[in-house]
Amino acid sequence: MPNHYSVAVIPGDGIGVDVINEGVRVLDHLADVTGTFRLDYERFDWSTARYFEHGSYMPADWTKVLQPFQTIYFGAVGWPTVPDHISLWGLLLPIRKAFDQYANVRPVRLLPGLRGRLVGKGAEHIDFVCVRENTEGEYSGVGGRVHRGTPHEVAIQDIVFTRMGTERIIRYAFEYAVTRGRKSVQSVTKSNAMQFSAVFWDDVFDEVALEYPAIATQRYLVDAMAARFVTHPESLDVVVASNLFADILTDLGGAIQGSMGMPPSANIDPTRRHPSLFEPVHGSAPDIAGKGIANPLGTIWAGQMMLDFLGETEAARLLMQAIEAVTQAGTVLTPDLGGTATTGQVTDAVIAALTHAGR
Repeated sequence: MPNHYSVAVIPGDGIGVDVINEGVRVLDHLADVTGTFRLDYERFDWSTARYFEHGSYMPADWTKVLQPFQTIYFGAVGWPTVPDHISLWGLLLPIRKAFDQYANVRPVRLLPGLRGRLVGKGAEHIDFVCVRENTEGEYSGVGGRVHRGTPHEVAIQDIVFTRMGTERIIRYAFEYAVTRGRKSVQSVTKSNAMQFSAVFWDDVFDEVALEYPAIATQRYLVDAMAARFVTHPESLDVVVASNLFADILTDLGGAIQGSMGMPPSANIDPTRRHPSLFEPVHGSAPDIAGKGIANPLGTIWAGQMMLDFLGETEAARLLMQAIEAVTQAGTVLTPDLGGTATTGQVTDAVIAALTHAGR
C-alpha cells in the first residue's frame, strides 16, 4: 500500500497559480509511476483576491486549518495593487513564524545543460546550499513609527537574535553538512559594523563549530560573501546566515543558477510538530502571470524537496533525475532560460522523463 501524506496547496498570486498547478501535475504522475506514495491535497484560495474580498489573506483560524497537514505546497504572494509588506506579512511570514519553520534551505546549484551567468563557471562549480534563519533576526517585526507626518517622525526596526534561535539554525547547518556529505560550513555576518548582534552570531557559531571537528569552517562578512558567490562559488558548501542576509544572497544565488525561476526553497520545522512549507524562491511576477511562459522547474524542484522531507527518497531521486534530464537536453526550456517552451511543455518534458525512468 502506498504511503499517504496530507498536503495543503496554496497557489497564491500571479504565476504562483501557474506553477503550482504544474508541480501538482508532476507529483501526481510520479506517484503513479512509483506506486509508493499518494499526496492527499486540499487547496486554499488564500491570495490577494481574498484580501480584497474579505480584508485578509487568510481566515482568522488559519493555524487550526493548516496544523493537521504534513506539508504546505506554496506558489507566490504579491500583487501591484497591494504594498508588498502587507501581502508578505498577510500570508507567508505568519506561516513561517507560527509553525516555527526556522530552517529555510535553498540549494544554489547550476543544473546540467543550463548556461549560468558567470563566465567560466559550469555545473561543477556551482553546487552549494544556503541555510537561512527563518523566524527572527531582521524580519522579527519588532519596531514602529512615531510622530508620523511631522519633521520629528521616527522609524525603528529592531533586529532580534536569541541564543536559542541562533544556535539551532547554526547547528542545523552543521547537521545538514554531516548528513549530506558536505565538508564545510561558511557563516555570514556583518560583525565589523554590527558589534552586538553580528558579533553574538559569530560567538555562537564558534561555540557550535567545536562540536563538529570534522567540518571545516569559515566566517565571511556579507559583502565579501556576495563577491564570493560570483568569483569563487566552487569554494562554498553550506552557507548559514541570518534572515535578511541569506534572503539577499539566495536571490544572487538564483541569478548564478541561470534564472530566478530555478531555485527552490524549503521552510522546515525540523521537529515536525508543525507542517513545513515548500515553494519556489521567485515571486508572483504579475507581468507574465497567466501567459503560460513561467518557469515551473523551481516549483517542481520544491516538490522534490518536499518528497525528500517526507522520506520518499527514491521518488525524490527519480524526480531530480527527471529535472536534470530536461535541463541537460536543453530543448524544452522557458524564455527565462533562453528557450521558447511554454510552462506546460516543460512540465510535459519532466513527466516524459519520469515515464521513461519508471520503465
